[in-house]
Amino acid sequence: MRGHSITWILNPTAQRQSPVQVTWWLLLTLTLMTLLPLPAQAKYASLVMDATTGEVLHEVNADTRNYPASLTKMMTLYLVFESLEEGRMGLNDRIKMTKRAANQPPSKLGLKIGQTLSVEDAIRALAIKSANDIAAAVAEHVAGSEEQFALLMTAKARDLGMSNTTFRNASGLPHKAQMSTARDMAKLARAMLQHFPHRYHYFSEQRFSFAGQNYKTHNQLLTNYEGTDGIKTGYIRASGFNLVASVKRGDKRLIGVVFGADDTKSRNKHMVALLENGWAKVAPQLADSQSVKTKKTAQAAKPTKVAQAQVAKAQPSVKAQNNPAAKNGPVVWGVQVGAYKSQDPAYEIAVRAKSIAPNYLAQGDVTVAPLQKKNGHVLYRGRIMGITKTQAYRACKFLEQKKMGCMPLKLSAPLEVASLD
Repeated sequence: MRGHSITWILNPTAQRQSPVQVTWWLLLTLTLMTLLPLPAQAKYASLVMDATTGEVLHEVNADTRNYPASLTKMMTLYLVFESLEEGRMGLNDRIKMTKRAANQPPSKLGLKIGQTLSVEDAIRALAIKSANDIAAAVAEHVAGSEEQFALLMTAKARDLGMSNTTFRNASGLPHKAQMSTARDMAKLARAMLQHFPHRYHYFSEQRFSFAGQNYKTHNQLLTNYEGTDGIKTGYIRASGFNLVASVKRGDKRLIGVVFGADDTKSRNKHMVALLENGWAKVAPQLADSQSVKTKKTAQAAKPTKVAQAQVAKAQPSVKAQNNPAAKNGPVVWGVQVGAYKSQDPAYEIAVRAKSIAPNYLAQGDVTVAPLQKKNGHVLYRGRIMGITKTQAYRACKFLEQKKMGCMPLKLSAPLEVASLD
């Protein structure tokens, strides 16, 4: 019966066909199912490329299709830069916030419907803040709709040789058909450098101010790894923690890509290790000239550990989260807004709390903290961490007024944070 049900979906007249015809349709159906792309998995992939020559110096699962998350915004900005070059848009042009764009989930700037911002502010909001509402507004401004803009993105991907990439939105928010690979993202980063060198500086900027608010880059390599001048981080639950990095030393440049890491710290250390190995191949003298801090970071990373893990989901460490009394970590303040039997609702309630109380929680990181109970079950606690004590207490007071449970937290254990980007 199951086979016939599948057959009837593709061919409603199959019920009236002979057994031979039904069997033929079933075989065709199963064949088509094997040809369809499987859903993306948050599996590890990495690649290091010599940006000058295009030579690949390292690759693991480089053609495995996974969710790009906010790495998507690299292509959004590529099309913006192209529009600027062709005179279809100017840096001082105003982009209007629509209802659909304003309703995008965080990370976002939070403009209200009808408010505007300049194209240049929009560029910085995408490159530095990774604002989803601005990505949607830019798409609508350029192409009339985000759906049409996504078609332009995919077409441009094909032009650039990104044969395994499909875009469905401008932000990187979850969509089952929006997938890319480490190799394709390296190609996009290289194309950005080659085609828009005079606009690439936006990816190097570490801070962005808008409407009285200051935003810092998510790309920590810009401040702690010599020569890094871009390019983009990305995270959704389905992807794990992604990063495309570009590093220039002397007249050499490397592009590194990591997909599917389980947290930002291990992702960054692993990227440094991969890049150091790359420098050793193309210019050993440049790898040897690094600061003591960089050398220690590279030595601390173990590339094989990440590769062997093949991380399936960006999930905080149970051990770290369940040991708030650990004495080797700094004090961290946050709030807890719910506890559930599965991870997704815990994550969603934390995201919702952050959107309800942005004045107190906007700078915090969403995390899901598993608690192993004596009966073997796991309780998942939705939290926003990395804020001040004052913000924690004021956020809870505000959320309680909105009929949402909230508890201030003071932890001293190291946290494995699952942030929005």
